[in-house]
Amino acid sequence: MKISKDLNAASASTIVLGILQTGESYGYAIVQKVRELSAGQVEWTDGMLYPILHRLEADGLITARWGESETGRKRKYYRLSPQALPVMEDDRRQWQTVDAIFNRLWATCSTSSPPAQAPLA
Repeated sequence: MKISKDLNAASASTIVLGILQTGESYGYAIVQKVRELSAGQVEWTDGMLYPILHRLEADGLITARWGESETGRKRKYYRLSPQALPVMEDDRRQWQTVDAIFNRLWATCSTSSPPAQAPLA
């Protein structure tokens, strides 16, 4: 199954902030964490992730610093800023509401057959 572009775009910032809530991280590790959390169902690329990181940084929700990896290579590390916490809480409430809507819909609808249609007059 492939997650749609629209759903990926809608959820990406919230996912990145959630990952960074567990601690400082860098781009490749974030991509790997998304793959792990989705059991391989979601595959992000650098081309998708870095614009999100730059936007979150410009919005003041994350900060970045240059550091060295274990191999001595330069790497940019990202962490949450204090301004991110209320945004994340608001995001959480919104996603929980959307999730509840879908759960109610799926509990009342059968996906195995199309909805009944009224006869044409």
